[in-house]
Amino acid sequence: MNYQILKNIIDTELQRFQNISEEEWNHKSTPEKWSKKEIIGHLCDSALTNIRRFVVTQYKENENIVYDQNFWVKAQNYQNVPTTDLIDLWKSLNYQIVHVVENIPDEALQRTCDTTKTTPQVFTLEFIINDYVDHLQHHLKAV
Repeated sequence: MNYQILKNIIDTELQRFQNISEEEWNHKSTPEKWSKKEIIGHLCDSALTNIRRFVVTQYKENENIVYDQNFWVKAQNYQNVPTTDLIDLWKSLNYQIVHVVENIPDEALQRTCDTTKTTPQVFTLEFIINDYVDHLQHHLKAV
């Protein structure tokens, strides 16, 4: 993976976030849908979970590392966290991911991790890293 791609995404989005009003950050189209703040919170949870995957998979094969995204967003009550705090957390976690990923030895990229809640399904570390970036970009389209 080109680590610069992720760094560019972070930097570009931080610029874009400055143009989003507090009202837009807090708006929920329906009570069940996530606000932009909750989406950023979810992306923080994803970053936390994936940092663990990126580190643990380097030394422990097929570790099961999952999270329940809806429970995490609700339990952390992101809707009521100050927006600037959420953005700072998102920024810090993603810069940490850049740091971790650029330090993964090439030989570790084919090690595997189980990311599923039910029937075990393993993915290579390389796939999980690329999937993280795809997932990030998918959710940022809604912010």
